[in-house]
Amino acid sequence: MTLQLHAGPYGASVSHHGAELQSFTWEGHELLWNGDPAWWGRRAPLLFPVVGSVAGGHLRVGEARFPMPKHGFARDRAWEVVDATASQALLRLEDDEGTRAHYPFAFELTLRFTLKPSGLRMEAVLRNPGAEPLPAQFGFHPAFRWPLLAGQAREAHALVFDEGEPDALRQLAGDFIAHGRRPSPVVARTLALKDDLFTADALIWDTVRSRGARYGVPGEPRLRVRWEAPSFACWTKPGAPFLCLEPWQGLADEVGFTGDFTDRPGVLSLAPGASAAWSMALGMEATGG
Repeated sequence: MTLQLHAGPYGASVSHHGAELQSFTWEGHELLWNGDPAWWGRRAPLLFPVVGSVAGGHLRVGEARFPMPKHGFARDRAWEVVDATASQALLRLEDDEGTRAHYPFAFELTLRFTLKPSGLRMEAVLRNPGAEPLPAQFGFHPAFRWPLLAGQAREAHALVFDEGEPDALRQLAGDFIAHGRRPSPVVARTLALKDDLFTADALIWDTVRSRGARYGVPGEPRLRVRWEAPSFACWTKPGAPFLCLEPWQGLADEVGFTGDFTDRPGVLSLAPGASAAWSMALGMEATGG
């Protein structure tokens, strides 16, 4: 099932499979990556209950071990459509026998898509309906076209953060977080986008200062992105025609990690009855700057 949303100059479509955004258009221009499997077959997967890879492919919970795929299972599950209108959609994923084989916790995760004439807002809410604390990670992983608009020069694109981002970045060794860090490539709030930034995989800010950025060609219409999450990643494959902008709660396991899931970087623990929310908002700014 695919839900179609419209508001003003914007359109969006959402699949019940993974609650994944399939299309995001502005004035007829498709801004979202098309999921070509020759490069990367996903478009905007949701990361839950883990971000990144777990050591040995198994989640450790006390003395027990549970198989866990990279970035979790939410992106590959069918979500329930709770409500849908011309401009909003609410989808829900709850624990069941299948999820408990990987993640032995009760949970309710909802994702609300709200499309307005100003753009799209996605809000994820995780609630703990159980009697024990709920440890979890969560992340957005949308991929946008690079070049963003037809006819634009790929090498002219930049990501301009709302704040300076001088802190050193985490780096990956294979699928895991390395112990060392790499210098920030951001200069005066601007990340000039080029393929060689990504030869060692994603750029990862474990504590990002900004809660927003602009993506595109400075001086031309650009995508305005806002988020509520403590970490942020930027990823593509060198030469690929997409760029992922990823607000995260949590990171992958560090190299050599053998501890409990609750000790992973950025794991949030929700008390019984408590909830947590993360959001991401997208909209075009027709004038540059």
